[in-house]
Amino acid sequence: MTHALRIVFAGTPEFAVPALAALHGAGHRLVAVYTQPDRPAGRGQALTASPVKRRALQLGLGVEQPATLRTPEAVERLRSFAADLLVVVAYGLILPQAVLDVPRLGGWNIHASLLPRWRGAAPIQRAILAGDAVTGITIMQMEAGLDTGPVLLVRETPIGPRELGGELHDRLALLGARAILEAIEAWRAGGIVPRAQPAAGVTYAAKLHKEEARVDWSRPASAIDAQVRAFNPWPVAETTWAGRQLRIWQCEPEPVAAPAEPGTVIESANGRIVVAAGDGALRLTQVQLAGRRVMSAAEFLNAHTLAGARLA
Repeated sequence: MTHALRIVFAGTPEFAVPALAALHGAGHRLVAVYTQPDRPAGRGQALTASPVKRRALQLGLGVEQPATLRTPEAVERLRSFAADLLVVVAYGLILPQAVLDVPRLGGWNIHASLLPRWRGAAPIQRAILAGDAVTGITIMQMEAGLDTGPVLLVRETPIGPRELGGELHDRLALLGARAILEAIEAWRAGGIVPRAQPAAGVTYAAKLHKEEARVDWSRPASAIDAQVRAFNPWPVAETTWAGRQLRIWQCEPEPVAAPAEPGTVIESANGRIVVAAGDGALRLTQVQLAGRRVMSAAEFLNAHTLAGARLA
């Protein structure tokens, strides 16, 4: 490839894999891939490589897994790769300015929101929770602040009215892979003009916690529906039925003719499970009892009786 860049790539989860593959496929020299150290995972808590590490090894790329980049040794190790550019996608470590200053072009971040909206750890889920109609990818010149750097390129995409968190995640991962290649080409052509993020419209996408998955049936059905969609596939919205955890994987808002106490199962026949909310109701279409497989509403009703039940 003519004018291939020497790139250090830093990323950890599945979201970062398409960008890594795209940069490699475009012919850039990926001189090192940084990712988080192997972590215990699964029931056996065996040490498990990150998705980025697994893909990097498949591509024959060198992998670096420092616990921190805040030591002189870590900075010198990065300097030894003589990179033109550091591309960062959901790496999981805060990068000090000393690290960002090493590559000739600094660090470019692929962020899954339209900055300055949803700076931070969980922009995809927060956008769905907030009922945003549009999101996208921002390619940002990194600086020491949390997603505060100048914007290099933006690509928007609508959020589907029934789109799940996992579906939007996968679409944005592919959009981010295309966007970083576009940004590099635009830089080569002299068409990249960094612009400061506006001071207005800043919001923060806090890290997700399992406690947020608990459904509060006194909330409007539309809000619970957004919660269910945003938290699929993790942490998955949940409620309690007969003292047991009941996870809600998918649902649909339903109009109700007469109000009922929030959490009351107002319909449980013919494959339909409808639960009253603070405003409106939800038809549960995919559910899962703790320790059991995910079931359709019809399958669940074949094995359980919900008539008159109250979900808490």
